[in-house]
Amino acid sequence: MTELQTSEVGTDYMTARDFINLSMPPLKPTDSAQRALGWMGELKVHQLAVADEGEYLGMLSEDMLYDSADFDALVSDFSLQFQNIYVSEYQHFYEVINKANRNNLQSIAVLDEFGKYIGIISVNDTANALARSYATKEQGGILVLLMRDYDYSMTEISRLIEADGVKILSSYIETDTYDRSMIKLTLKLNRTDLTRVIATLERFDYQVVASFHESEKVNHHKERLDMLLRYLEV
Repeated sequence: MTELQTSEVGTDYMTARDFINLSMPPLKPTDSAQRALGWMGELKVHQLAVADEGEYLGMLSEDMLYDSADFDALVSDFSLQFQNIYVSEYQHFYEVINKANRNNLQSIAVLDEFGKYIGIISVNDTANALARSYATKEQGGILVLLMRDYDYSMTEISRLIEADGVKILSSYIETDTYDRSMIKLTLKLNRTDLTRVIATLERFDYQVVASFHESEKVNHHKERLDMLLRYLEV
């Protein structure tokens, strides 16, 4: 297996290693299909990694087991999937979610810098951590902007926001579901009342399509903020 490239990371970064689920051991090639199904049911997952003496062999899914209907078969009897889909222990959790989503994986294997299997990540666990990093690590409000991809300039957006004495705590960009030429920019800001920021952005023709904040004058957005926080289970 090709050696993985690594990068230096500090303790403040949230890397794949931080999200390894220690309660999800890998299956072995000598495990039975029945045992694999039992583990999946107990762990409430539909996919598990298969590894042999540190070598990642791929993923076995619940559907594959049921399609076979041979519960006495061994894991080694199945054609495993996603042998080349994994993440390095030092990759940021944004990349973990992105790779898992692109490949429709509920769980994704983590390899060390030498390509050895060291664990598995439940994507749901990682997504929950991502949600909490946006909504609860620091107090503030959230804005979602919609724009053409060629209009995107973080430098310009930051300048307008910081002109109102507000700082950007985190940001996330995704392609719009309905128009691939558009992007949505989600911003977590360090101010709970974003009325002035919204007015500034709209004055410069930025389209604010969603906002979650508490206005000091009129509390129009409190209900939406509460709904968001309940969704994030915080």
